[in-house]
Amino acid sequence: MTAFAFHPFAQAGLAMPVAAPPMPRACAVRLIDRRTGAAHRINGRPLTLFTRRPQEAAAELLEGRDASLWEVRIDPIEPEVRQ
Repeated sequence: MTAFAFHPFAQAGLAMPVAAPPMPRACAVRLIDRRTGAAHRINGRPLTLFTRRPQEAAAELLEGRDASLWEVRIDPIEPEVRQ
């Protein structure tokens, strides 16, 4: 996919193709209880967020929590290789 941006030196109204920025890697973000080392669970299932913005997800998970009791674990998700 090619992204288009307007170049200041281009003729008015003409778009010039530019390279699109690479997509950030998808990550699994988990809230971990430091006392037990286990993931926080809701209705028996570990709370896991899948995102391309792990720092934002981590900040949201830690909002209002005691940082001495909770930590966030960010695991990059490797793309599946097709053969």
